[in-house]
Amino acid sequence: MPSNGPHSTPSTSTIGLVSWIGHDLEHVHSKLMNGVVGLIPRDFWSAPVDNGGSTINHLVLHLARHQDLAINTAIRNRPPIFADHAVALGLTDVPPWAAIAERDDRSVSQVLDHSALLVYVDAVFEATKQWLAHTGTMVLDTIPDTSRRLVEHAQLAVDQFDWLHAMWTDKPVWWLLQWPVIGHGHTHVGELTSLRNRLGFSPF
Repeated sequence: MPSNGPHSTPSTSTIGLVSWIGHDLEHVHSKLMNGVVGLIPRDFWSAPVDNGGSTINHLVLHLARHQDLAINTAIRNRPPIFADHAVALGLTDVPPWAAIAERDDRSVSQVLDHSALLVYVDAVFEATKQWLAHTGTMVLDTIPDTSRRLVEHAQLAVDQFDWLHAMWTDKPVWWLLQWPVIGHGHTHVGELTSLRNRLGFSPF
């Protein structure tokens, strides 16, 4: 069997499925931090680009919140680590479902502490990486009791967030990694990259 070249994509037989997911997660994190966060001055984060749509604050928090819920609540059966960061983020007076929806809630995105937001994002990615480092492939096919965990640990009621419960319920762990963590992450990093370019901060 021919060996992989220096620029080829490693096969799952070479690195293992969980490691593959970890590499993809690292790619999302790197693109977010180096391609967006490190290039857009904080003064632009709370203003909607083109006077409409989502702010950078919202998109970054929204991305992290979904990963946090998928990994720490749906899969690990724990409260989201968002609860430990809410005070520093400046979100003590907002409901626990802040930034879960796609729509930008200005009462949230306008008050976020920039430094605390970056700390929270890094904490979410680090928690996911630590969990993956101790996870075997057998876990990927298990189906967590996601809906109950979202209600009990994150206070996301079924009738209020029916779309989220319907999307995530009865999904195996591999799906929760594939979409809320990796796919959703890539989607919003792409959106943030577009905003970066429209603001004139493209490095290319």
